[in-house]
Amino acid sequence: MENTTKPRLRFVKTNNPPFWVKPLIPLLALLVTFIITSGLILWSKANPFEAYYYFLLAPLGNNVSILEILVKSTPLILTGVAVSFAFATGYYNIGAEGQLYAGAIAAAGLGIALHGVPAIIAIPVMLIGGFLAGMAWALIPALLKVKMAVDEVVTTLLMNSIMAYIVSALLNGPWRDPNSGWPQSPEISPTAMFFKIIPRSRLNLGFIIAIITLIVLWIILTRTSFGLKMRAVGMGKPAAQFAGISVSRTTMIAALISGGIAGIAGVAEVAGIQFHLIGELSPGYGYTGVIIATLGSLNAIGVGIAAIFFGLLDTGAQTVSRALGVPVYLGEVTQAILLLVTLGMLLLQRYRIRRM
Repeated sequence: MENTTKPRLRFVKTNNPPFWVKPLIPLLALLVTFIITSGLILWSKANPFEAYYYFLLAPLGNNVSILEILVKSTPLILTGVAVSFAFATGYYNIGAEGQLYAGAIAAAGLGIALHGVPAIIAIPVMLIGGFLAGMAWALIPALLKVKMAVDEVVTTLLMNSIMAYIVSALLNGPWRDPNSGWPQSPEISPTAMFFKIIPRSRLNLGFIIAIITLIVLWIILTRTSFGLKMRAVGMGKPAAQFAGISVSRTTMIAALISGGIAGIAGVAEVAGIQFHLIGELSPGYGYTGVIIATLGSLNAIGVGIAAIFFGLLDTGAQTVSRALGVPVYLGEVTQAILLLVTLGMLLLQRYRIRRM
């Protein structure tokens, strides 16, 4: 009897996707994002190709805009590094936003207390204080994960909300400006402010710190035994444990260092840009760090490129808004769509289409 069953296509899970898939994901994600956002640009009655010219190319033709891209990419490099460091061990730290504000609170408090102290002392003290504050804020979710196997995505996300209330309580309480009544802390000492790399620009020491942090991340993950343990734990906890690696200890250290790096991002914003603590210090740098870490494939070079690209998006959104009247929040929409598309493609790379 003749078999009349028609062949069907099915998604089959695979643990070994082709080697060329991973580097192709960021490019495909950018292409799909361009197609999706083009519809939004057309809805705004603008030409998508002209809009993306002002979005991605026009800022690169102006020295002031290039410097501003580097300024905007500074906290993104740090939060991207922070998230990547934790993700490498399979610990999904979504709390970089709260950890950033923990570092910012420490920087604001120390910056006020160190009034008159020489910069060579004040700046390192602020950086160490911000790092420790970020670590402290990352400690509770890390302990819950290691000791009780509580999902770190939920706990780190909830810690962000708690930190938002703490910042609000400080700025509307003891740190409220007594003269203007604005919810902002007193200004830090001039000796605690980061020096400018280029005069009459906003580019400051924070960018150098971000690049050094990026290099250190690359060295740790690729050139040290601890980095090898981190990657082993991230690839498979049972196998790593069987090989004699302490999964709990490795995860805890990675989580705490991740929080500390995010805390340094808060220090850089207070000491390099704002010079006091405000509620709007971060427009979501911690959350954007998750996108950057994902888009950069948890690779130090990829994270750096992704962070500068997002700095370009942020600067370009203002340029295209002035030139074509496109809403300035298009940059944020583009970032969100890019995250969703990238995550979708990372999921799909684990499957192959087979004819059954």
